[in-house]
Amino acid sequence: MNRKPGHRRMGQNRVLWLLDALERTPKADTVIDALGRRVRALPLGSARDLLHGRWLGHPVHPLLVQVPIGSWLSAAVLDLCPGRSREAGLLIGVGLATAAPAAVTGAVDWAELHPQQQRVGLVHALANTTALGLYGASLLCRLTGRPAAGRAYGFLGLTAVGAGGMLGGHLAYRQASGANHAEEVPHVVTPGWHRVGDVAEFPAGEPVRRTVDDVPVLVVRETGGTVHALAERCSHLAGPLSEGAVADGCVTCPWHGSVFRLSDGWNVRGPATAPQPAFDTRVVDGHVEVRLRGQDGPEPEAAGDGERTHEHSG
Repeated sequence: MNRKPGHRRMGQNRVLWLLDALERTPKADTVIDALGRRVRALPLGSARDLLHGRWLGHPVHPLLVQVPIGSWLSAAVLDLCPGRSREAGLLIGVGLATAAPAAVTGAVDWAELHPQQQRVGLVHALANTTALGLYGASLLCRLTGRPAAGRAYGFLGLTAVGAGGMLGGHLAYRQASGANHAEEVPHVVTPGWHRVGDVAEFPAGEPVRRTVDDVPVLVVRETGGTVHALAERCSHLAGPLSEGAVADGCVTCPWHGSVFRLSDGWNVRGPATAPQPAFDTRVVDGHVEVRLRGQDGPEPEAAGDGERTHEHSG
């Protein structure tokens, strides 16, 4: 039975149905495109990688949001206790002060996502912006001697934060934004050497895509003969590295511009926060073979009188 787009499946709860519909609707794409271009055009320089969290090995945004959310949740607990409005107001102020850096890191990450993820991310940002306004009103009420109104605005703010957090969780876990999209490679590739083609099939300096155990692998042969191999799907959002540019010993992802070192897969520039799994390579009898680096496996039989030009491990 064919179903119309947006038709709720049997057993699917309404929240998930609404989130799935949000992912598919293109109504805000014009706004998203304009905002994304502006964020990407910000002259951040090397600070952009800092905001992405390349130094941390994963996005820094989820770490920073713990402070405002924790502060506001603690303020709500204090608001349930008589005579603690002043302390609750202090925590609300802390949350407001620390929300800005969390929002900046989130915006920089959001600008480099797929459209479906950006649609959810925009509503996530709107919910959190609403929370900021409500908490600002709560703090103002407390400072002007209206604690009851301050508590009311505070609980409304916590509701908005909860909605924003739910959307953030959907982004992170359902849509895998910020996840390492190359993490499964060591668990899928079997141990040992795998033949990926004749040397002649790899023109010097050009990226070539091959497959090992159904895992796409990028193979690049340098002019001097050294062969490099990396997992081909970008760790950021699974972009095809074999379609990227190779220069200065690195490959650039064609989707979002992440740069990886061919010799070891290290991410030298974001938005990718995780490196690419790298493969050891060798040439045996004119054939290129690869083995996942750091993976133990059986050694093949000796090559006999065949030609072995080199073995390379970065």
